Amino acid sequence: MAQLWGGRFTKETDQLVYKFNASISFDQRFYEQDIKGSMAHVTMLAKQGILTDAEKETIITGLQGILDDVKSGKLEITDKYEDIHSFVEANLIDRVGDAGKKLHTGRSRNDQVALDMKLYIRDEVQETDALIKEMLEAILGIMENNLETYMPGFTHLQKAQPITLAHHMGAYFEMFKRDHERMKDIYARMNTCPLGSGALAGTTYPLDRAYTAKLLGFDGPTMNSMDGVSDRDYLIEYLSALSMIMMHLSRFSEEVIIWNSNEYKFVEIDDAYSTGSSIMPQKKNPDIAELVRGKTGRVYAALTGLLVTMKGIPLAYNKDMQEDKELPFDAIDTTKGCLQLFAGMLRTMTFKNDRMEESAKHGFTNATDAADYLVNHGVPFRDAHGIVGQLVLLCLDKKIPLDDLPLEEYKKISPVFEEDIYEAISLKTCVEKRNTTGAPGVKPMQEAVDSYKKYMEEY
Repeated sequence: MAQLWGGRFTKETDQLVYKFNASISFDQRFYEQDIKGSMAHVTMLAKQGILTDAEKETIITGLQGILDDVKSGKLEITDKYEDIHSFVEANLIDRVGDAGKKLHTGRSRNDQVALDMKLYIRDEVQETDALIKEMLEAILGIMENNLETYMPGFTHLQKAQPITLAHHMGAYFEMFKRDHERMKDIYARMNTCPLGSGALAGTTYPLDRAYTAKLLGFDGPTMNSMDGVSDRDYLIEYLSALSMIMMHLSRFSEEVIIWNSNEYKFVEIDDAYSTGSSIMPQKKNPDIAELVRGKTGRVYAALTGLLVTMKGIPLAYNKDMQEDKELPFDAIDTTKGCLQLFAGMLRTMTFKNDRMEESAKHGFTNATDAADYLVNHGVPFRDAHGIVGQLVLLCLDKKIPLDDLPLEEYKKISPVFEEDIYEAISLKTCVEKRNTTGAPGVKPMQEAVDSYKKYMEEY
């Protein structure tokens, strides 16, 4: 078909060049944003007297018809058109005639695509944020029910000190809470309207850019037309935030995979979120967690790709910027899918409380508290550290936790120990003594849960 820009050219574009240049295969994704942006533009043109009210009504009726027909499947978007803008405008002219040719008055494809992308990403930011909320709700539900579920806390993947499952999950609540805050920040910072920037230098038509911005729910127009058509910072910020989300999901996945292993047996993943082996009938694999971990690289690639694309682009618009769609679209779909699946897996996961508590005991996570016991009885900490190290070696040899070592064995290594050592090193005591803000004790964790509940109410 003839191109909307074909007047300057005397011969057809080579078909390979046309296909290489075309973006309809991926920018059709924001047909709705393109049409709504055009409706706002036409409404503003009529307000300014650039179009008549009759022309405005004719064009908007035509645009609404295209929107309805695409949504219903009656009208198909095909590669007959170069991009989504050409598809909409060509179909509009076919439907309403010469009035449709006035749609593009005071507008360039440069500010048009900048608008479409902003509208689309703005919608995606909100959808992503809604999925983060579901994740936070799933985590908070686990926290509420596990304030006294003891488990080992780790450093270097070695059992370190006793904590609770609520405390462990609280760390992920904080991570995804920051992800939510990033979504709010991105939305606030990106919410300016580029429409009216023209190709790069505005337009001679008396546009009311503030009015168009208001119609489309923006806080106002962009304040520099060159930046308006060439800014993709908001998309890079969004991809960076998605990469952070995926990093958090990947860390969480790694722990679920470890906890699901035969050696740990901390969790049982629901059948709906697991698969088996084609040859080994005993297997139940944590495929969702593994796939989430694996797909993280795809999202990182989109961020890196766009950063590399943008790093050498002079002002204002350049065709390189068409590369802001395919990989980002994939990253958006990937992250949203991972959030949704992971939250579902969490909600249906069974935690093996007894197993976690035994693991904490046999991992000598209460060794620090045994040393503190000695310090509280006048033993210098460095000496206490050495004494408890000997006790751990003895327990390893006997294959028992400190809790099960007879008192006479304690006394052989240090006569300071008395019967109250067992109370001092019980997991309950070890956890309950840690009552500073952010620690795993019931009091600070209940305060955290109450705070998180209020946070979710105000989400």
